Amino acid sequence: MERKKYVIIMAAGHGTRMGSSIPKQFIELDGKPILQISIEKFITAYPEIRVITVLPDDYIQMWKDYCLKNNFSCPQIFVKGGITRFHSVKNALAKVPEGAVVAVHDGVRPMISVDLIRQMYEKMESGLDALIPITPSVDTLKAVRLVKYEDGSQKYETIPDKEIDRSEVFGAQTPQIFDSTLLKSSYRQAFETSFTDDASVAAKNGVKLDYILGERTNIKITTPEDLIFAKTYQEVLKG
Repeated sequence: MERKKYVIIMAAGHGTRMGSSIPKQFIELDGKPILQISIEKFITAYPEIRVITVLPDDYIQMWKDYCLKNNFSCPQIFVKGGITRFHSVKNALAKVPEGAVVAVHDGVRPMISVDLIRQMYEKMESGLDALIPITPSVDTLKAVRLVKYEDGSQKYETIPDKEIDRSEVFGAQTPQIFDSTLLKSSYRQAFETSFTDDASVAAKNGVKLDYILGERTNIKITTPEDLIFAKTYQEVLKG
């Protein structure tokens, strides 16, 4: 019997890099908030999926009002964001039972395909503990560090004798999907600054990670340039 499916939509940030008067997850793309588009991808893939939406405390009521006013009737469990992404996910996992399959997805990655979502949940039913979408690096990589000088100036300098093999470097995306029992256990660890995504939290707890090729267009919209790309890509899709 297939396990129940959950998705945690992470939308607790305020998005200062976007330079917008509202958090980036509420900016419209093709006539809808980015957050709504991200959620719709999952409910299109699996109408029965349980959606947990993590928001800044001061925007939860605004989002509820928006959904009601615009007939966005997807049932959602609302969770208040924590002081870091780690704490936000931990708050959301309290709403997820053990023995389920749970994805954690950035609310500002609206261009994920429904097909990839379905592929990932289906692969999880083969007995995987965790599945992470990755994309290969296409740029030549340089090992450098930022050096700061006593006069207040700073510059990047080469790290001597350190080479990076591009063929071994991949970027991690979301959704990252897990056996919920293992992910809940992983988030009982103490917070560490090295926890940059859910995969790093799970790996520290000994969870075996498997990988699937992600999608180059599944970008995280964090800057005005990202938004321009997303709008352009949406226009291309519409022909």
